[in-house]
Amino acid sequence: MKIIAFGASTSFNSINKALATYTANLVDGAEVEVLDLNDFPVPLFSEDTEKEVGRPDGAQAYFAKLESADAFVISLAEHNGTYTAAYKNLFDWASRINQQMFAHKPVVYLSTSPGPGGAQSVLAQAVGSAAFFHAEVKASVSVPSFYDVFNMETGEVTDAEIAQKLADAAASLKA
Repeated sequence: MKIIAFGASTSFNSINKALATYTANLVDGAEVEVLDLNDFPVPLFSEDTEKEVGRPDGAQAYFAKLESADAFVISLAEHNGTYTAAYKNLFDWASRINQQMFAHKPVVYLSTSPGPGGAQSVLAQAVGSAAFFHAEVKASVSVPSFYDVFNMETGEVTDAEIAQKLADAAASLKA
């Protein structure tokens, strides 16, 4: 099973990328490829830009990665209660290639933040709209107060309850 994992953020020290990487690697025997959204540059989406430039290379490369996967672990950063602008823009471009971009493949949606909210608003948005993009949501987990429950030096979850929720979410990809 090939899992594509990424944090929906362009931060070089993304806590969401760390969470997605950790969770995807819990799937025994999986080949995990971790994406960095910075590797998929695209202009700001608009129909006018699309008419002018067609489908940008960054969107095509991102979409090709989605096609190559058997499953996904996506951890969503939250900016002002919603998706980060960079992720939403890339997502919009990819949906123009094929709105059914997840092709009925299993997805685990995660979210985290340094604060107690755990980016629950954006997680709810992603889960709520998943069917439009043919994502088969197997699990969703919000991780509040990231730095209190995750050791960035070791890459390990230090909270047993959250570790179990993430392990269960990862296991759902094989179910």
